Amino acid sequence: MTEKKRGGLGRGIDAIFSDFEADEINSENVVEINLNEIRPNPYQPRKEFDEASLDELAQSIRENGVFQPIVVRKSVNGYQIVVGERRFRASKIAQRKTIPAIVRDLDESQMMEIGVLENLQREDLNPIEEAQAYQTLIEKLHLTQEQISEKLGKSRPYIANYLRLLTLPPKTKQLLTDSKLTMAQARTLLTFKDPNKIDQVAQMVVDQGLTVRQLEKMVAQPQPKTSKKNTNKKSPFIKETEEQLINKFGTSVRVVDTKGGKGKIQIDFSSTKDLNRILELLNISLN
Repeated sequence: MTEKKRGGLGRGIDAIFSDFEADEINSENVVEINLNEIRPNPYQPRKEFDEASLDELAQSIRENGVFQPIVVRKSVNGYQIVVGERRFRASKIAQRKTIPAIVRDLDESQMMEIGVLENLQREDLNPIEEAQAYQTLIEKLHLTQEQISEKLGKSRPYIANYLRLLTLPPKTKQLLTDSKLTMAQARTLLTFKDPNKIDQVAQMVVDQGLTVRQLEKMVAQPQPKTSKKNTNKKSPFIKETEEQLINKFGTSVRVVDTKGGKGKIQIDFSSTKDLNRILELLNISLN
């Protein structure tokens, strides 16, 4: 088992899952664990669980039991779920006392990687959950966008576009989470830099049922002229720096070159909670 742990990160999610499948074939490795001893994976990217889907799964479990064991790891107080939180939740709804499980010897990083990537491969996360999952892999496991794209078989621009959604203001994020806005509409709204403007137009899109094409026409309308200082083209280095900072902090970042080798960096935040998140990324503690 030590050899597996040493090669866990970077092996690829398919390789790790193949280990699980091999274990599941051997029924001796499956044990029944009391549900009250199990805790959810703290790195579970899915925050919204469809109640109707869970009830349907719970009914199946009542009639047929749990066919596929969940995967857990031992923790200080019982067990933590690595894979299978839907089955765990549905089993609780079905009022089962135990659930079949495979106990794996995984460290914190491996549990995070497997839990996040497994959910991303299922492709049923909402856009904000998916974006936050990518951000977790970048912040906690120090993976690059390129590494994430290789693991998931998705292009780097695809990953970058989702990460940009994290710069949306909270009200617009919620509209996207609630499926009142589409991914394409949300990306178009990012053209506006003012968070209040984004929220205003986003609500207009919802209220008036505007299509992406109609929204694009609105965005293409001439904007108020800005001073020459603000219209100066940014160098490729400044643009790349801004992109890296946006991916790092998950919010809008502007790098301004004021000439003479001097400049400033502006990092936007939408709430006190958001500010504390950014301070944590900078290893700044106000306690």
